[in-house]
Amino acid sequence: MSVEAAQRAKDGTVSTAATRRRFSVAEYYCMGEAGILRPDERTELIRGEVFVMPPVGPAHAEGNDRTNDCFHHRFRGRAAVRNQNPIRLPDDSEPQPDIVLARLRPEGYRAAHPRPEDIYLVVEISDTTLATDREVKLPLYAAAGIPETWLMNLPEDRIEVYRDPAPDGYRNITIVARDGAVTPLAFPDVAIPCAELLP
Repeated sequence: MSVEAAQRAKDGTVSTAATRRRFSVAEYYCMGEAGILRPDERTELIRGEVFVMPPVGPAHAEGNDRTNDCFHHRFRGRAAVRNQNPIRLPDDSEPQPDIVLARLRPEGYRAAHPRPEDIYLVVEISDTTLATDREVKLPLYAAAGIPETWLMNLPEDRIEVYRDPAPDGYRNITIVARDGAVTPLAFPDVAIPCAELLP
């Protein structure tokens, strides 16, 4: 310790900055097993931080039901449709997107949640969570290399299509109005009317 630092410590003028304690996915699971996170508490691990998810409102629930039904109908036998289930990103993130379209695996996903290389498309349905989805979750998906994310923007009644992932976010964004249609990159033969998904 320098003489100046020792003097500041003696005078009581030393300041210490607070730091965040980040958690790994393994520690996150231990918190659940230990009862620190309640079973009825909806949480996500994002870049090592535990986020408590807000309650699901009726418009959000309707959008989720519509998208889930639509995807099960259109992609049966072609992709796995996962509804509000976790995905495993690098060591410190396990978000729970509203809908995930993932590659089919003979064994399913019993042994492990889908990873970026398994995922065709992530769908986030956003009303009260719009800012968090845009500023936190979409950059996370892009940095992990997920090729495409759809943001169902309920306040503005549209679907935002994000493609071309990069470490700092998606480089290609297309806004599609209710009267338009969206087509997943992985399934160019499937055009879905936005009105079928938006509540």
